[in-house]
Amino acid sequence: MAETLSLPGFVNTHSHAFQRALRGRTEGDDFWGWREAMLALAGSLTTHQVRTGYVQVYREMLSAGYTAVGEFHYLGFAEAQAAVEAAAETGIELVLLLAAYGRGGIERFRQESVADYLSQLEELRAAGVRVGLAPHSVRACPRDWLEELGRYAAAEGLPLHVHADEQPREIEECLAEHRLRPLELLAETGCLGPHTTVVHATHADARELDLLAEANARICICPTTEANLGDGFAPVQELCERGIGMCIGSDSNVRIDPLEELRELEGIARRRAGKRNVVSVSSLLCFGSDEGAAALGLESWADVEVNLEHPSLAGVEDVHAGLVFGCSADVFGK
Repeated sequence: MAETLSLPGFVNTHSHAFQRALRGRTEGDDFWGWREAMLALAGSLTTHQVRTGYVQVYREMLSAGYTAVGEFHYLGFAEAQAAVEAAAETGIELVLLLAAYGRGGIERFRQESVADYLSQLEELRAAGVRVGLAPHSVRACPRDWLEELGRYAAAEGLPLHVHADEQPREIEECLAEHRLRPLELLAETGCLGPHTTVVHATHADARELDLLAEANARICICPTTEANLGDGFAPVQELCERGIGMCIGSDSNVRIDPLEELRELEGIARRRAGKRNVVSVSSLLCFGSDEGAAALGLESWADVEVNLEHPSLAGVEDVHAGLVFGCSADVFGK
């Protein structure tokens, strides 16, 4: 039996499991072109396809070292229940981040009202499902929805996750509608707080980052997806300087490898700063596990085993640094 090292399992804070089916496709010359392909896929899936597809994706996550996942789900309520079943079958710890979608997208994404959304959320909670609120974005949720969801999350002590500042066009549209940037709007509507995780924030400006720090909110960075979609570079050094917590997600699942996410997160910081070791190895590993668990409200999740006899670790003195900077996910397991 190979010698192993036990570590806290990695936590995939932000996943859209159905988008795994787009891996290898190259439709669209930018994010918005890709989004059209994603919407077409989303509209075509049956509940059975969601369940079987999610089983495959969650198994891939487990083999890659993720032992918990926040599934940011917007395919419909029956499909949310299918996602719960898929997680139970594979054994991954699931927090279902049920997306609130008031406008835009396609019909299966949308709820009739914020009350309808909260009714769905409460039905899942009553069934014992770990849940979090997920106003999809400032594009998908009007101001009154954001205000109600912010109040509910704070009152119930539930995580609140939201996409924001991923694309310049999103910011321009928010400014035109509200005369506020996305994170400014989230702050005004009560959606920023210690329970909040903002996904991406690749185009957040200094004022918005200050708002995040003041609210003690987190950022979920998804480097492989952000690279694939041309989203831009996360402001890693600026986040560190403000003491803003970070976690990682596989998002579109174009790649499922927590080590690659962490390596690229530090790589972004190094390329922008022009120096090495912007984020310590211990902090990176914390981003990959503890910070993600905190973002999902998890107090416990399974460990993962590192195969110390894997060829990638041969001759490596600092196993933790070697793991982050020199290994891929096949180092996990026996």
